[in-house]
Amino acid sequence: MHAFGAVLVTLVASIINLNTPDHYIHWWIIQISVANVIVIVLMVLVFLAAIFIPFKAHKSQEGGER
Repeated sequence: MHAFGAVLVTLVASIINLNTPDHYIHWWIIQISVANVIVIVLMVLVFLAAIFIPFKAHKSQEGGER
């Protein structure tokens, strides 16, 4: 399994070039990298989806409401 992980890391590293300078968003006293902003936005979207996407209703076998 360790060899598979090494191959996976090599493949991802060959797709994404990490030898470039970081890009930062600077707003007043806050400085954050673009990568962190993307992660935060994705986490907020997943959180909102978890709140607003309805789950299947569980129906009781006895016919009464829970």
